[in-house]
Amino acid sequence: MNRLRYIAFLFLTVIFSCDSEKEKRDKEFSTLESLVSKLENEGQILGDRLDSLAHLYQDQIQNWDSLKSNADFSKYQFQGAFSTNLPNQDSSLSSVIILNTTPNWEMAMEEVAVTNFLDEMFAGFLKSNALISQVYSNSSKQVSRVYPAYDHQNIVDPNIDVREFNFFYAANEVNNPSKGIVWIKDTYVDPAGRGWILSLVHPIYRGNELFAVLGADFTVDDIINNYFDTHQGEYILANTKGDIIAGKSKAIEMLSMPPLKNHVYQETVKSEFFRVSDFNLFNSKSREVRRMAQEFLLNKKDEFYFEEEKNLNKAICRPVKGIDWILFQIIPSK
Repeated sequence: MNRLRYIAFLFLTVIFSCDSEKEKRDKEFSTLESLVSKLENEGQILGDRLDSLAHLYQDQIQNWDSLKSNADFSKYQFQGAFSTNLPNQDSSLSSVIILNTTPNWEMAMEEVAVTNFLDEMFAGFLKSNALISQVYSNSSKQVSRVYPAYDHQNIVDPNIDVREFNFFYAANEVNNPSKGIVWIKDTYVDPAGRGWILSLVHPIYRGNELFAVLGADFTVDDIINNYFDTHQGEYILANTKGDIIAGKSKAIEMLSMPPLKNHVYQETVKSEFFRVSDFNLFNSKSREVRRMAQEFLLNKKDEFYFEEEKNLNKAICRPVKGIDWILFQIIPSK
């Protein structure tokens, strides 16, 4: 009888232990999924709003002759490639560049005047979207308009071709045949000094030709401040290649990665922005973290238990739909 009671006790203990572990796991994933849902919803809202702005822009330029007849050609003055207005001088103005790679300077000047309506549209868009740090248009004729104004004369090389940058070619006819919203999945260091940047872009067509690419940027710091810092736990956001997009400093440190500092590049832009390979999970100093990356990103697992890293218990992950990002939660040992 005592033996039967002992067996029954062990059986119930195992059952309750399994239930407890399941409840704990469900709670962990529920918190992670809540944060993923918040990111997805915000991304959808930003995408919808930029799409609306793109359609307003596109509709306007179909009336080119009418806009031209009423355009203010004196609104912007130029010194070489750059508009002469300075940052914080007039909050209603953008920074405008007619790059030296333009095929026709006079037509580019006409474009600047005809599209001056963008300044007011950009200001309104920025005001109603707190996460957005800047909004811009880069055209096929090599006209760049960025709002708010920045120190473009000391930052941008006037000899670049905007069509060679991901914030332009990601939205072109070849890479975006649907002609809709495109998330730039890789972060890059902003040469204007705002640190790590994420971009959302949308093509603008005049008739059947790609006229320009409209874009909006927001900073990694804003993601951390608005999402991660409002949730307890250690989180990292990465793309499907393993590049860390954003993360809490402790989580990044626990994975044996270098700190994702708010890099500032003061040099001019001369080539496409790129991510440094040091910030890829597959290049972690920890063999086990590299294995975690393989399990999550290549084998599509959602839970990984650490054995060698004594300060870590496990990691869990969930995909962020529509952007091809993965959100990780790193759970330390008790």
